[in-house]
Amino acid sequence: MSKTNRKVQLTISKTFVYALLAIASFLAIFPFYWMFVMATNNNSAINKVPPAIIPGAELVTNFSNVINTIDFFGAIWNSVIVATLATLGVLFLCSLAGFAFAKLDFKGKNILFVAILVTMMIPPQLGLIPQYIIITKLGWLNDLKAIIVPGLIDAFGIFWMRQYISSNVPDELVDAARIDGCSTFRVYWNITVPIIIPAFATLAIIKFMYIWNDFLWPLVVLRDQASFTIQVALRGLIDNYVRDNGMILSGTFWATVPLIIVFLLLNKLFISSLTEGAVKS
Repeated sequence: MSKTNRKVQLTISKTFVYALLAIASFLAIFPFYWMFVMATNNNSAINKVPPAIIPGAELVTNFSNVINTIDFFGAIWNSVIVATLATLGVLFLCSLAGFAFAKLDFKGKNILFVAILVTMMIPPQLGLIPQYIIITKLGWLNDLKAIIVPGLIDAFGIFWMRQYISSNVPDELVDAARIDGCSTFRVYWNITVPIIIPAFATLAIIKFMYIWNDFLWPLVVLRDQASFTIQVALRGLIDNYVRDNGMILSGTFWATVPLIIVFLLLNKLFISSLTEGAVKS
């Protein structure tokens, strides 16, 4: 095959790949753009045929209606507290457990790890009633602790950290640290943690998004409007008689912005963790 034909084939292949990436990007971004368009229009513009496809002039009005209807900023602050503390707890506890399963030898390690994996197959709704009883006994109803504490440990987080540490922290490095007199926790903190920063970023994004978007459990344990997280507070935008879609989508749009910020901040580390090992020989 001549060089010219190879160049033509390579050009066609690149064009095809770029076209697929462009289509996929459009499909991924369009729902968010459509939500923004609806957040900037009133009901008449949203419901007309064909619907509006460019942003309108009602962004400030719709958001003002959101603020006047619910305690939007208070709910956002509650969600930030809950999601941040739960995520930090998961990063520390799950990485510590993952390190133990990956690098320590103790009796029943494999059985315990399998038991943790089995819990991932159980729908969380099945634990709703016993978890509610425990929270009631502790007196944590209508308190953010009722959301933070149950979210401090995560079976997927333990599995993810165990796999990442097993693949990226050499046993020789751990043995060398022990020979130098490092304790088990110091091996974890000074040797393992700096290596698994990309894994932290991936788990942080997943856990933060999960806690931020959680609706059922906060709805069950939070009663006072002052303690509502943003997903529970957004429910107050839906009226039984008059449905203002522009206001509802405005609240939803601005409630999504913190998630985008978190993803952008951790994006490079997230990609690094997913591609780790792809360039290894």
